[in-house]
Amino acid sequence: MLRTHYIKDAKNEIGKEITLAGWVHEVRNLGKLRFMQLRDRTGVIQVTGKEGVSDAAVLAKMDLVKETVITVKGKAVESKIAKSGVEFLPSCITVIGEVTTKIPFEVTGKVPVDLDVRLDYRYVDLRRKEPAAIFRIKHEIITEFRAKLCSLGFQEVHPTSIVAAATEGGTNLFPIEYFDKKAFLAQSPQLYKQLAVVGGIDKVFMTTPAFRAEKHNTLSHLNEVMQMDIEMGFADHNDAMDVLEHVAISILERVQKNCQSELETLEAPITVPKSVKRHTYTSLVELLNKNGVKFEWGQDFSRETEAEIYKLLGEDLYMITEWPTACRAFYSMPSEEDEKICHAYDLMYKGTEIASGAQRIHVPDILIKQLRFHGLNPDDFEFYINAFRVGAPPHAGWSIGLERIAMKMCNQTNIRECALFPRDRTRVTP
Repeated sequence: MLRTHYIKDAKNEIGKEITLAGWVHEVRNLGKLRFMQLRDRTGVIQVTGKEGVSDAAVLAKMDLVKETVITVKGKAVESKIAKSGVEFLPSCITVIGEVTTKIPFEVTGKVPVDLDVRLDYRYVDLRRKEPAAIFRIKHEIITEFRAKLCSLGFQEVHPTSIVAAATEGGTNLFPIEYFDKKAFLAQSPQLYKQLAVVGGIDKVFMTTPAFRAEKHNTLSHLNEVMQMDIEMGFADHNDAMDVLEHVAISILERVQKNCQSELETLEAPITVPKSVKRHTYTSLVELLNKNGVKFEWGQDFSRETEAEIYKLLGEDLYMITEWPTACRAFYSMPSEEDEKICHAYDLMYKGTEIASGAQRIHVPDILIKQLRFHGLNPDDFEFYINAFRVGAPPHAGWSIGLERIAMKMCNQTNIRECALFPRDRTRVTP
């Protein structure tokens, strides 16, 4: 390895000779005194050189071009001047990656730059402290998702991303060449995670990409996203919502515990609730109308309406349950008491939907009826319907949008900030 320690560990190695590695962040030449800030993914440290004390060859390399990649051997010492309380006295500096072209923008953040420019040079943008904080938090989110579900007895599976028909209805699919067959990129793992449950793996979870060919230009949609899904058999919508509540709270707790400096960087404080309240769709429609917001029962909530509900409730994390059947996907189980309502639900965080789910239809006759109700041809879903003719348990599940929850937890207004290399209507590079 070219380094022995990361910068964050240097304060624990005071007086010992260690080797750090990273990028030149800033340089200052005060004549007899030289300062260079070294940056790696864990932080920034001040490297200090002084004429008459430091080796001449070392001092000569302390005026390197910013973003040059180097290793620095030396000792960490306590400092009353350095912001971190630690500075680094170098004995050897080695250049291992030269800068041979103009850096497109200031990594330090001193000069504002448009998002599109940053995304064109994402490999440089990721060196900034804000993207670094976002992707550390995103890592903790998905890590806790997996850990919590494993502790609850779920098993990870990997569904296909190549499908022969729409998995959620509609025509917004990306067609692909698949030998001599017609195929598409999957909108969702929905049908296949249900088939896993029907097959006997009755508590499954997955992290998988989903592709939606929707020509939108919003701040909260992408054409390629990562979904964190579960499906559980011998269960109804209430059971699945219980799991969703446990997972959501556990994710918030982990990020709050492990990412305090990142949350401070992003100015994104987190409050962890003890439980998640559940509000029916009908009760929220009544709440809106009671407060002067005219809203007709049966409509889907818009982003503006969701923001208004968030303001009226004053709750960061809550669920919306018992939706109108016509608003939801064809596989959502209608209520036994009123088929105009189905056992579907959304998880809302800071006014934005971050997860959606439902109890699924496992009875073939009801499924065929709902396919037709939603304007779909049952013949296109024969393989799916047949799966429920061989003995299928009641089951339910949900999906969390990874970029969507990261956007809200990281206090971002544009979801593109939370995708490593975002894909939208116009962007397919880098």
